[in-house]
Amino acid sequence: MKIKTNLHFHTADDPSDPVSYSTKEGIDKAVSLGFGALAITCHQKYAWTEEYSEYAESKGLLFIPGIEIYIGETRSHSKSHVLILNATKGAENIRTFRELDAYKKEHPESFIMAPHPYFYGNISLKEWLEKYIHLFDAVEQSWFYSRWFNRNKKGKSVAEKHKLPFVSTSDTHFFDFLDTNYCTVEAESASVEAIFSALREGKFENTTSRRNFWRDMVWKQAMFSLKTYLRRNKKRGQ
Repeated sequence: MKIKTNLHFHTADDPSDPVSYSTKEGIDKAVSLGFGALAITCHQKYAWTEEYSEYAESKGLLFIPGIEIYIGETRSHSKSHVLILNATKGAENIRTFRELDAYKKEHPESFIMAPHPYFYGNISLKEWLEKYIHLFDAVEQSWFYSRWFNRNKKGKSVAEKHKLPFVSTSDTHFFDFLDTNYCTVEAESASVEAIFSALREGKFENTTSRRNFWRDMVWKQAMFSLKTYLRRNKKRGQ
């Protein structure tokens, strides 16, 4: 069966970024666009709940627990982003690659993805991706690219080199690109295990499209970054 899937999705439960829609509103939007599976991946927070899962199930959507952690070689340098899908609440405590290794061994049912690994800034793994490639199950193809700017190219090359799936997501913080960047999985059933098994076997198809550089990648992202900056400063002042 074909399942339209988004594996990188933030909501207002995110403690770091100013997402305008609630988790239930995000579920409703995904359902309206025909998604069959959605992973909630808030920064540093395990935001999945039984209530959300039951709400999604009532609408025919598989709601996958996930988290986007900040990680480094030491706890004092834990800044690069890593997605842990089919996560547990204990994933909130991971800050180093050694801790991620231990977590993966304890939770072999988890699926670990490298989001935007070669983008600018310290939020990206860069050389750490290949250094710790044994920890990763997939590499993300980000929505954030255009005809002239495409930091996905190296991620794709590394994924192919190490025979890992290169999976399209919308890294959703606003709905604009939710229905233009996702993957459709050919799975045996609508279950977490079947979806991850299909991804590992390459039984999926990416839907993706280039963005308008100035409108989507500069202006919209600048406005979102400004809101994030103001929110964080407000928190510091409280």
